Amino acid sequence: MFAFKLLAVSVACAAPAALHAQDWTPPGPIKLMIGFSAGGGADSQARLVAQAIEEKYGWTILPEQVLGNSGMTLTKELASQPNDGTAIGMIVTETLTYSPLAMGEPSLAADHFTPLATTGAFQTGLVAMKDGKFDSWEKVTATAAAGEPIRFGVATERWADVAYLLGKNNGIDFNLVQVAGGADIMSGLRGHDIDIGWVAGNQVKPVIQGEMVDIANASGHVMAQSPDAPEITDLGSKYDLDGYFMFVAPPDLDPAARKALGNAIADVMTDPSTQAHALAVKSFGGPDVITGSELEAVLARLYEEAEALLTDASN
Repeated sequence: MFAFKLLAVSVACAAPAALHAQDWTPPGPIKLMIGFSAGGGADSQARLVAQAIEEKYGWTILPEQVLGNSGMTLTKELASQPNDGTAIGMIVTETLTYSPLAMGEPSLAADHFTPLATTGAFQTGLVAMKDGKFDSWEKVTATAAAGEPIRFGVATERWADVAYLLGKNNGIDFNLVQVAGGADIMSGLRGHDIDIGWVAGNQVKPVIQGEMVDIANASGHVMAQSPDAPEITDLGSKYDLDGYFMFVAPPDLDPAARKALGNAIADVMTDPSTQAHALAVKSFGGPDVITGSELEAVLARLYEEAEALLTDASN
C-alpha cells in the first residue's frame, strides 16, 4: 500500500499522458490557487508542478496563494471560477471531505467540484523528539499513567478529533495544543512546548537524520522513513489520518479538459527528471497519483469516514 501504487491507476505510463494532454489546450492562462503558505513543502510542490507543465506543454500557469479556513476560502473562490480549465486549485482531500462537514458547508464538498489528480499521500506520523521522554508509545502511556499531562500538537480540527479519540480509547486526557501547521508542531517539539504531535511529511528529514521519531503511523500506509512504526489503529484508534495533496477544478469541468489537466499533472509527477517528482520523493515518500473514477471513490470513502469521525468525536 506504499506510495508508488500510482502505477496501478490511470496514469500507469507517463509517456502516453503527455500525448493525451496535447489533445486539449487551455483557452488562456491557467490560474493556480494554492491553499498552502508560501515557502512550505506543499506550496513548493504546487509551483514545481506548474513549472514542469509549462515546460512540457507550453501552457501558462499563474500561481497565487489563497489561504484560510482550512482551504475552504480557496474552494469558495474556485467554485465561482470558469469551468473551462483556466482555474484550478491545490488543496488536500480533507478540504473536500472533513472540513465541509465540520463547518456546515455541504456545497463545498467533493461532489460539487471536479477532482483532477492527487500528487502525494500524507506521511502523517505521531512525532516526538528522539531519545526523549516521549519517543515511544509505551513511554507516552506510562507518563499518562503516572498522572503527568501530555501536550499533543494538532494543526487541524480533524487532527484534533483523532487525537482526542485516541486518548479517550486509551484512558488519556491529552492537552491538545492547536497550531498553524506541521512546521509549528516541530518547532514546539524542539522548544519543549509540545510533547508529541501529528506531522504530515515535514518530519521526514528530521526522522531520517535521527533528530525526531515517528512513534506511531497515522497515514494509513507504510511510511518510508519509519516502516516499523506501529499503526495508530493498532494502538486503540478507530481512525487514521489518511489523505492526499490534490489538484481540483470548478464543478462540471469539460471532460476533455479534466482528462488533459489530470494527465499533465500525473505526467510531471511521475517523470523522474522533474523537480516536482524529486520533491515528492524527498518530502512525501514519493508521488502517489490517482485520477478519474478512482479518485472520486477515494473522496467518497474519506467523506464517509469523516461523517463517522465527527459523530464519534461529538459523543
